[in-house]
Amino acid sequence: MMTFLFSAQGRINRAKFWSSILYYFVASLIIGAIYFILWQIVPGTIGDDGSMHVEGVAAIPYLILTLVFSVALIWSGVCIGIKRFHDRDKSGWWILIQFLPIIGAFWYFIEAGCLRGTAGPNRFGADPLAGRA
Repeated sequence: MMTFLFSAQGRINRAKFWSSILYYFVASLIIGAIYFILWQIVPGTIGDDGSMHVEGVAAIPYLILTLVFSVALIWSGVCIGIKRFHDRDKSGWWILIQFLPIIGAFWYFIEAGCLRGTAGPNRFGADPLAGRA
């Protein structure tokens, strides 16, 4: 699992790409539950507009949790994207296409989420669908 989510080596097929999205969703639910539990232990204030505030030293656990989760999510997302482009026999640098205004996110969605990878082995490794009927 750790290699799947946090290594940029090799290739993954579309099914694994979409399963990683499911993992991110479940991880977000778990982090939300941890925030809820943390709120019970280190409460803050709720403003008139319904926003929650934690200030001072009490905010440190929230900041640490947010930083760790954000770094892990970004690193994993980059690794998953790189492996999808490897499956399409393209350099991992293609994940930067997402930064193009308007078309970038659409292009990434089509390339990573919809198009089949290269049939058979390519310069990044064996076909992840090899041996499947």
